[in-house]
Amino acid sequence: MTIRVVIVEDSPTMRAILMNRLGKEPDIEVVAAAANAAEGRQMIRELDPDVVTLDIEMPGMNGLDFLAKIMELRPTPVIIVSGSTQQGNEMSARALALGAVDCYAKSGGGVGLDDAGKLAQLIREAAKVRFSPRAPAAAPSTITRVATEARITLADRPALIAIGSSTGGVEALQTVLSGFPADCPPTLIVQHINARFAPAVARTLDQSCPPKIVLAEPDMPLRDGHVYLAPGDDRHLSIGGSTSFHCKLRSGEPVSGHLPSVDVLFASVAELVGARAVGILLTGMGADGAQGLLSMAQNGARTIAQDEATCTVFGMPRAAINLGAARIVAPLGSIARHAFSKAA
Repeated sequence: MTIRVVIVEDSPTMRAILMNRLGKEPDIEVVAAAANAAEGRQMIRELDPDVVTLDIEMPGMNGLDFLAKIMELRPTPVIIVSGSTQQGNEMSARALALGAVDCYAKSGGGVGLDDAGKLAQLIREAAKVRFSPRAPAAAPSTITRVATEARITLADRPALIAIGSSTGGVEALQTVLSGFPADCPPTLIVQHINARFAPAVARTLDQSCPPKIVLAEPDMPLRDGHVYLAPGDDRHLSIGGSTSFHCKLRSGEPVSGHLPSVDVLFASVAELVGARAVGILLTGMGADGAQGLLSMAQNGARTIAQDEATCTVFGMPRAAINLGAARIVAPLGSIARHAFSKAA
């Protein structure tokens, strides 16, 4: 099957480079290239592409505003092709939170591609995404968060929470973590993401969610009210310790096709925390996290998988559900409540 792509990029040079490089891929066809959001909107409406590549910094309507319109009016898999500056990374993280499937950074000068093959692969993966006809899940209100906190009892409160996510995960994480109390138990996250964007994702989530969200570092003590995001730099994130826990980051081979791997995190939590933990598996392609969530369930943990209707990609939750690893299957907007209340 040929993947039909629309490019939205204001630089004529970059448009030409993208068209040339992607045009060499036998399974990808660039059906149109737009110089701004207005042209892009018309091309998307008329051509109904499988994937859109989108620049962020454009004249007129910027890429973030245009992305929000796409996801509201005509949900389409979008790959952000951004500058490799800090500002570009920050905006890319915001784009992921708005629903972009993935991000690709231009070369240092902003006028080339470091690895066109990687971009082509991201497009192939994005083309597999099928958006459900659903209203976007809104972040819980303050009233909802207060009500959630009121339901937490000492018996219900977990000692630690572990979360795994991939395609569509940044948007999902923003919804889930918005429902966490500011003094939540230590929470660790493996989100499949390029290491270049991980610091900006942590900052973006930190700005909109009650807990403190940071990148995990080796031997960092786990504290209440803190969420630790795997840096995504070819190191697995797990936990160490006995009565008190800390982050462990180690190099190694991919597990379940990923480095870092959700399975590695979940397995360590299953072993060291057992029934006092909660495991949450969110939207994502593939099966990473399914075996680890099963280990957590077998050790008595509360295990939760996002339901199909609210997933961008149901692959990872589906794999866990098929294994019998998820004790609870819930829509995105209620996952935080289930994490803190056994009766929820």
